[in-house]
Amino acid sequence: METLLQASRKVVGTKQVLRALSSGSLQAIYVATDIDTFLFQKVVRAAEAAGMQAVRVNSSLELGRACGLEIASACAGILR
Repeated sequence: METLLQASRKVVGTKQVLRALSSGSLQAIYVATDIDTFLFQKVVRAAEAAGMQAVRVNSSLELGRACGLEIASACAGILR
């Protein structure tokens, strides 16, 4: 999470993370474990298909705050 806090280029949210994964422009991906199971599995499987391992974060609120937001975020990624 410290890496995500310090990253200058990141994407936040499911749509943006999945788009960045499919284009191969992510170097790291974070996903909250307290989100909807279907959404969690979709992101984790997309990461595995892209050859990456998703870092699991316990709280979507914690993940959102690490991205500089005051709201929860299901997932986030650090751009290359």
